[in-house]
Amino acid sequence: MSSDRSAGLVQDFVEYCRLEKGLASNTLEAYGRDLARLADFCKGRHREIDEASGADIAAFVDSLYVAGLASRSVARYLATLRSYYRYLLEQEQITVDPTTDVSSPGQWKHLPKFLTLDEVESLLGAPDERTARGGRDRAMLQLLYATGLRVSELIGVQLNHLNASMGVLKTRGKGDKERLVPVGRQALAAIEDYVERDRPLLLKKRVSPYLFVTQRGGPMTRQAFWKLLKQHGLKAGIIKNLTPHVVRHSFATHLLDRGADLRSVQLMLGHADISTTQIYTHVLRERLRSVYDQHHPRSGVS
Repeated sequence: MSSDRSAGLVQDFVEYCRLEKGLASNTLEAYGRDLARLADFCKGRHREIDEASGADIAAFVDSLYVAGLASRSVARYLATLRSYYRYLLEQEQITVDPTTDVSSPGQWKHLPKFLTLDEVESLLGAPDERTARGGRDRAMLQLLYATGLRVSELIGVQLNHLNASMGVLKTRGKGDKERLVPVGRQALAAIEDYVERDRPLLLKKRVSPYLFVTQRGGPMTRQAFWKLLKQHGLKAGIIKNLTPHVVRHSFATHLLDRGADLRSVQLMLGHADISTTQIYTHVLRERLRSVYDQHHPRSGVS
């Protein structure tokens, strides 16, 4: 499709909004600017605005965040694009709306909380290893941070799920989907100490297929783990609302911060859609913006 035809369709859309919807001139001008920015972006990807795919739109939205736009501004852009492509669909100029599967910035309003590296170290060192419960708690925390498991996956780990020689853990996530997750050496060492020394003391000659057990010999429950996590968090001096998901967020954020690719993190987290994992890229961008504002001599922050 030629640039002239694409520009004509944008103009038709703006006229439609003016005549049929009675939108104010300021809104119409904003529509025009938003679509012009998208058109320039698409040209950089060697296609016209009306040929944009869902991947193009998602990349455009990401580019807005990279440029430093706030979520509210990005949401306005996406609202413009949704209206425009819905119009083209109704006019039979396109057959697929490329904005359908693009996540709304409203879903990114509350970015996930995560721990700093120092906070992680303090948390992992909080359990008292001189007790059987402390050894178990240390192993659980080490495994949680090493793998990014959901709490339901963590308490469901059985002895035969872990292959220590290969350094991998088999787990089942949402939708009963099985995946293999790598486990680091420190977590494996903590689990080995727990299994050899602490687990038998907790079981008292009882038998359980579960890796992590309570003093009564039963499997660790979700509620019990939440409670012990909060206790160790307070001991470590972590005053933020500490949950298993905060540790999971920390796992993903720290991996990406050190150069891991998004697809690998998606697989380890067990996300069915990579768009779910992409929220962590926004975490990193916000952190970079904060670091820049704090340290660059010409950031404009006094």
